[in-house]
Amino acid sequence: MSSTSQVTDLADLRRDLITRVSDVTGNTDVNTLADRMLNTALHDIHLNPNNHPYWAIRRGTLLTHAPYSTGTVTITAATSRTAVVGTSTLWNTAVTGMGFNNTRVGGKMIFQGSSEVFEVSAIGSDTTITILQRWLGDDLSGATYTYFEDEYALASDFLRPVDLRNFSTDWGIPILGPMEFRRKYVRNSLTGQPMNATVFQLAFSGNTSPRHRVAFYPSPDDEYNIPYNYITSNLAVSSAGVEQTQLSATTDEPIVPLGFRHVIVLGALYNWYRDIGDDTRSQEAKAEYIDVMQRLAGTTNMGADRPRIRPTLRRYLPRSAALGRFDVNNRFDQMRDWK
Repeated sequence: MSSTSQVTDLADLRRDLITRVSDVTGNTDVNTLADRMLNTALHDIHLNPNNHPYWAIRRGTLLTHAPYSTGTVTITAATSRTAVVGTSTLWNTAVTGMGFNNTRVGGKMIFQGSSEVFEVSAIGSDTTITILQRWLGDDLSGATYTYFEDEYALASDFLRPVDLRNFSTDWGIPILGPMEFRRKYVRNSLTGQPMNATVFQLAFSGNTSPRHRVAFYPSPDDEYNIPYNYITSNLAVSSAGVEQTQLSATTDEPIVPLGFRHVIVLGALYNWYRDIGDDTRSQEAKAEYIDVMQRLAGTTNMGADRPRIRPTLRRYLPRSAALGRFDVNNRFDQMRDWK
């Protein structure tokens, strides 16, 4: 045990857990089991959507992509129904200062005379694009088109939104469930300032890292910096200060503040007794774990919001700017509370 009164790193947590279950420390199998139980408990603490642990809240900002429609396109069905050839297009050219090109894999296209949305699967050059779905219409020649993006990657350590109802409180963008979002916005080709969002995960590709995405409606009509808050999946940190998803080395520490780390042991203790079939001690450990978790929730949700109406100023201000200012003792105009 460390010199502090609290467990600190994985070595401390493991030793405390094994001591409580009266098992032998130093046994490889026991240590492996203990580490698994501890990591499970660590993740459980951060999965409850009603808890907002301040130490795990991170802030990200995503940059949206403006639509692109320069030039015209040709699709020759007899040659390939997925090959799009551009004229006077710059599909593979960087947008100045933005860090991305005019088009990207995963973006969407709609073509003249059709409302169907096609996903870009490859970009060969400034004038060649491959679409995922086949074009089923007649040949296109010199047709207009629009490229747009409605889906964006979230931070690599994204675990879940802090607020399951709102994606961006700064922009006033609520979160809809994926199924509701897809039902409402089947094609989602309308562009404008984003008003709704849904969070989902793409299939794995190349490795085991989750690919979390957000989709907006309408699809952004310009470049916007949209900030959002989320709970990180990096719940541990190495002795070198590198964040990681779980405790691995004996010197790794959980990101949970020192004064709360014993709750990890209590959660692991409950799981341990439950799995070996010791119902009595399992229920005792569970009761203690729930008690501490309730107190922990009271701390993590400090300053919990009281019910109040908060107008979305981002949508209100542009429309009201031309109307001038109104003054009711400086309260209404400044959105101040009435005492």
